Amino acid sequence: MRVGTVKEVKNHEYRVGLTPESVRELVTHGHEVWVEAGAGDGIGASDAAYAAAGAVLKPLAADIFGSCEMVVKVKEPQAAERAMLREGQVLYTYLHLAPDPEQTRDLVKSGVTAIAYETVTGPGGQLPLLKPMSQVAGRMSIQAGATALEKAHGGRGVLLGGVPGVLPGRVLVIGGGVVGFNAAQMAVGLGADVTILDRDPEVLERLGTHFESRAKTRFSNRANIEQMIAEAELVIGAVLIPGAAAPKLVTRDMLALMKPGAVLVDVAIDQGGCFETSHATTHADPTYIVDGIVHYCVANMPGAVARTSTYALNNVTLPHALRIADLGWKGALAANPHLAAGLNVSGGKVTYEAVALELGYDYVPVAEVVGN
Repeated sequence: MRVGTVKEVKNHEYRVGLTPESVRELVTHGHEVWVEAGAGDGIGASDAAYAAAGAVLKPLAADIFGSCEMVVKVKEPQAAERAMLREGQVLYTYLHLAPDPEQTRDLVKSGVTAIAYETVTGPGGQLPLLKPMSQVAGRMSIQAGATALEKAHGGRGVLLGGVPGVLPGRVLVIGGGVVGFNAAQMAVGLGADVTILDRDPEVLERLGTHFESRAKTRFSNRANIEQMIAEAELVIGAVLIPGAAAPKLVTRDMLALMKPGAVLVDVAIDQGGCFETSHATTHADPTYIVDGIVHYCVANMPGAVARTSTYALNNVTLPHALRIADLGWKGALAANPHLAAGLNVSGGKVTYEAVALELGYDYVPVAEVVGN
């Protein structure tokens, strides 16, 4: 199979779909790999490194989209990229379709087979291709929140760890999954006063066992959210419903309960955000203020630490990329139900139920598409 990767064009996105090491693995399996010149610059991977790994360097993204049977990316294709997609081609990347009707429409129209990293499953319902970026985003959320809390950035002027004689900042983490756990870990490490909310008793028990007295846990309901955001200097939104739009757990009315200059960091923004007042921002202009509350809603947070993120991502995406290239997409999906869960769009049909329900498409089960 001819596999390609392109230079990401989303604002301040420096990650790349394939590292030179991943290219070498694909070439070793007998596949041809095309790489857009400069695609690895953001992670310090030169064109020479790709060439040494066996890649064919191409000057334009159009060369990749026009000739490769599978395109491996990181972020969802932007409008100009979607215009180059074609029927029968495999697109393997993050998609986050539920809050993005325009992208979904274009993918359906193109006839492409789109496999989304974020809905590929693992044993026990895990999301292994989302996990490393959730780990990065969770840890970065505290860094970003701490910076936004600085007075010069519009924040309350609070140091999360405090100093002797001055209380530490209060951090509320809504959601105790991978993002929430990693956010709490970083906040605890800084010496902040940390509370984690979740609805799953097993998750709360696991968090309580891990953090002991270093972080508090509470059941997530409206009353507890209202009470805790009134006390917090920093609130991390870390709620995920796989493939679906995030629930709006903090309403605009609730902002009036918060301290002026407090900060909301919405890590769920890729799925539409879990705060009612959230809208996606970029690394170039990461924050805005609503009713005195600073909002940080960067939709590609891990792109800021591109080298760490790219290598962590390739560790989990490459095995499936090899299966798709070796067996063809239908063979790979038929052989692996976890990978099959990643199929969101194929041949003009929406094959992920949550996306179909959210955006009003007819849902076509993966088995029907693979069996054709």
